[in-house]
Amino acid sequence: MPRPSQQLHPHRDPAPLRPAATVLLLRDSEQGIEVLMTRRSMAASFAPGAYVFPGGGIDAADEQAHAQSTRRATQSDLHLTQAIAAIRESFEELGVLLARHADGSHVNTVDIAALDRKAPFAAQCRERGLTLAGDEVFVLAHWITDRDLPRRFDVPFLVARMPEGQSPVADEAEQFEPVWVRPADALARHKAGGFFIIFPTIRTLERLQHYASVDAVLAACASEVPLWTSCPRAGLLAGKEARYMEHEAPYGELALTCPDGQIVHTLDWQTSQPVALLNNLMRLTAPNPGVMTGPGTNSYLVGDPRSGYIAIDPGPADDEHLQRLWHAAGGDIRMIVCTHSHPDHSPGAKPLQALCATAPPILGLASAPTARSASAFTPDRELKYHELLALTGKGPDGDISHTLKVIHTPGHAANHLCLVMLEDGLLFSGDHILNGSTTVIDPPDGDMNAYLESLDALSAACDEHGIEFIAPAHGYVLGQAKAAIAGLKAHRLKREAKIIGVMRAQPEGTIDDWVAAAYDDVDARIWPVAKRSLLAHIDRVRGQGLVDQDEASYSPR
Repeated sequence: MPRPSQQLHPHRDPAPLRPAATVLLLRDSEQGIEVLMTRRSMAASFAPGAYVFPGGGIDAADEQAHAQSTRRATQSDLHLTQAIAAIRESFEELGVLLARHADGSHVNTVDIAALDRKAPFAAQCRERGLTLAGDEVFVLAHWITDRDLPRRFDVPFLVARMPEGQSPVADEAEQFEPVWVRPADALARHKAGGFFIIFPTIRTLERLQHYASVDAVLAACASEVPLWTSCPRAGLLAGKEARYMEHEAPYGELALTCPDGQIVHTLDWQTSQPVALLNNLMRLTAPNPGVMTGPGTNSYLVGDPRSGYIAIDPGPADDEHLQRLWHAAGGDIRMIVCTHSHPDHSPGAKPLQALCATAPPILGLASAPTARSASAFTPDRELKYHELLALTGKGPDGDISHTLKVIHTPGHAANHLCLVMLEDGLLFSGDHILNGSTTVIDPPDGDMNAYLESLDALSAACDEHGIEFIAPAHGYVLGQAKAAIAGLKAHRLKREAKIIGVMRAQPEGTIDDWVAAAYDDVDARIWPVAKRSLLAHIDRVRGQGLVDQDEASYSPR
């Protein structure tokens, strides 16, 4: 983790979590799945006026009611308690009761009318010989309320089939206007402004809409493990709050800049000024957006006014960008490091050096003979594997240091390197790891074997140095660094398996045939670029004997 002294904002403790449970009551219709939703009171302390699924806090009595409920053999005590809480809440709020008589039949509206929604729930059921149907309630997801909110809940989103013969009736105190709605329709109505739903509800409906039937949903939940777990984070986009889940691109950057949930970090991409990521880290994005560069090339400044700065990847030779980079560092740039020699990364090094009165050295690895002509690069000094680049300074609180460790990571380019900011557990990944896309491996300078081996080296570095965040050359900062690396490797190997299958199915196919089949899930406009990585995969599988030589023979046509 970054040092507390380098965090942009003072630590604050988020509000404590309260255990709760929510249940999605589902039914099949001719148009697809429908889910029961209800409008919260405008006086509610949490999400007033929002359409929600029934649910609420977990009571001590819910845990004590285990003996009154059926359960699956694989259902844990915690999940059973949550199921009982959801059953109780759906009864109190909407008059829907998942319970059975001794003969196994579901309760009906007559049984429910005989119960008092405000009286102790479990005792009433016991007096009438009713058994709660906890085994019919499954865990769909696990949501933890965002860190910025004053009331926070740790809540499973459960699912159950709506009992036949029952009709929802709102309590007209906490809940109003129960409605059956298709997930897609609820989302459309919300977008149109007539059906207010909050972020976790939106994301849950987005996933639910892809299931064809209630049986399909329940089958997906049979493992007893939530299909996803999320504690969202929020930032500012176009001047408004925007929330994100862990798998979405801005999440890691928000975790780095605002770990306690402060909603202050702006996510808009702009090139006119640097973005502070830590007290000792700024990012300035070059004005070269495009298919290959995303929002542009990220140039980073490591250091502070006491220590001076290291500039990483000055980018293209764009005068205005380099002036801004120099100005952000107060002109005190001690070193310029290029992660590799590609034309969107290294050409700015020499003109940036010329701006600096001290002519800081340009560091990196020289381009290999295999590099394309536009990627020719010769540093003032070549960096050594595991070399340390250190900045030090003195301040009122004592000495300060910022240290970068060099790791050679060939694959995207033969001279590619990454840098670890040792004191703060952060990896500068250049183009080896990107946010929002996979990097191109372009033979002969690019090599798929070397790329995968370098991913393994970076994964080991995560363990050795406690790396939690990755600052890529394109896109937002990534969090959960080791998991991101593992996911990237798994994606590459999955693509490779698909390529092998295509080559075996179409042994007489051309490169164009193979890329169309192996990358059929990618926009066809990307295929010319994907073809380069396809060639790198072919070289790798041919070298490892994973396909016959006849299948691996090709000519770029």
